[in-house]
Amino acid sequence: MKNHIDLAHDKMKKSIEAFEHSLASLRSGRANPLLISEINVDYYGMPTPLSQLGQINVVEGKQLLFKPFDNSVLKDTEKAIFNANIGLTPQNDGIVIRVNVPSLTQETRKELSKQVSKLAEDAKVAARNVRREINDHIKADDTLSEDMEKKALDQVQKITDETIKVIEGLAADKAKEIMTV
Repeated sequence: MKNHIDLAHDKMKKSIEAFEHSLASLRSGRANPLLISEINVDYYGMPTPLSQLGQINVVEGKQLLFKPFDNSVLKDTEKAIFNANIGLTPQNDGIVIRVNVPSLTQETRKELSKQVSKLAEDAKVAARNVRREINDHIKADDTLSEDMEKKALDQVQKITDETIKVIEGLAADKAKEIMTV
């Protein structure tokens, strides 16, 4: 029984971490290296994330500065950031790439809030899928008595409820951050 509960904890925690990661990559009007760090650039025939090709720093709170380890990737990096469709325009000066992060309009803020809600719903669905998977394992476990099975199912439900509460809290915080001018 303990194995099932530990597995549920681990998988729910991973659901929360994945949700946090997806929230971090959303624009909130502030420069954040995660906005561009996962963009893939074709580097010697391999798609490589920007975070592995150079340093990404925040300058003056509204600008990202990408300094590559190898200057030969500047053109490809500029193109990859532009093609990523994240609403940011890179500026290549031959040494570094600067990306200004503009303030969000009210309409953009509302769209991003909807996106946060969708991501939160996806994360909750993932948590419920984990619950279903663990419950199936518990029900298939012949070594558990009826009482132990019921207790394990109740514990998995508690873990699921806690996870959903955390996801909703994170989503509310991000939506508040986005809507703050």
